[in-house]
Amino acid sequence: MLKPGDKAPAFTLPDQNGNAVSLSDFLGKRVVLYFYPRDNTPGCTRQACAFKEAYDDFHREDVVVIGISKDSSASHRRFAEKYALPFLLLADPSRATLEAYGVVKEKTMYGKPVKGTSRTTFVIDQNGVVEAVFPDVSPDQNAYEVLSYLTDNA
Repeated sequence: MLKPGDKAPAFTLPDQNGNAVSLSDFLGKRVVLYFYPRDNTPGCTRQACAFKEAYDDFHREDVVVIGISKDSSASHRRFAEKYALPFLLLADPSRATLEAYGVVKEKTMYGKPVKGTSRTTFVIDQNGVVEAVFPDVSPDQNAYEVLSYLTDNA
């Protein structure tokens, strides 16, 4: 997994509307990049809604919030519309970006090993460098934990 001081891996992924979004689009701004397992699951919905509730505070800090999962753009669009999510959701069905950020982990499901996404959040600084890493986060506390970090380290 990446650690503070590492260069954030570049990516270009489609958002919930099918538009290509690159990390480099946000140079000069801090970016909160949160990786989550799947749209419309209980934990992922709580996490997304917590980021939505805190979105105005992130916006005041001039911070971009982006969620990434292996789900498709169409799935992200339905998820964003259902919960009125005001931030970008990026689709990584190939898992290339998930792998580059080190958030694909082996888990056990029904006694069988499967690869899944570890709920992890990165703060990327204005120069595209990893500033902070929040591994294995709580979906209910993640947004507020990151916001507290950002306001303490403005």
